[in-house]
Amino acid sequence: MDTTAFIHPDAVIIGSVFIGPQSSVWPTAVLRGDDGEIRIGARTSIQDGTVVHTTLEWPTTVGNDCLIGHLAHLEACVIEDGAQVSSGAIVLHRARICSGAMVGANSVVLNDTLVPANALAVGSPAIIKENRARSQDIVFGANNYVQRTERFRRELRRID
Repeated sequence: MDTTAFIHPDAVIIGSVFIGPQSSVWPTAVLRGDDGEIRIGARTSIQDGTVVHTTLEWPTTVGNDCLIGHLAHLEACVIEDGAQVSSGAIVLHRARICSGAMVGANSVVLNDTLVPANALAVGSPAIIKENRARSQDIVFGANNYVQRTERFRRELRRID
């Protein structure tokens, strides 16, 4: 785990988990690398209540400058640089979310699905649509979380 990463005290990290520089893991997120490896790139935000898991055969990889929204679930998949998985979305085994792509809130990306670069995947099961969001907006959001972590590192205090 990089020393510049921010791990909230109420996050749970188990097993083989690597977290890159300036990334953040927020309250009640669970990263379980007990069956395989989890790799989180630089400046990526794993938000509140997210579950990241693996299988014995497949790791989970999240690239640089990604946003993983509240209560998302990533299971043995690949999220490439600058992609977003919105709140409540589920990305299943061997799925790949390519650079700049976005998975809509509460969508389910099924096993072996490829979401092309800069595309939008929405629905349950997710279908692919044109993405009107710009990938630089995702990177801007990721940088916003980097700034928050710097502030919280200085100011966060537990109230018991």
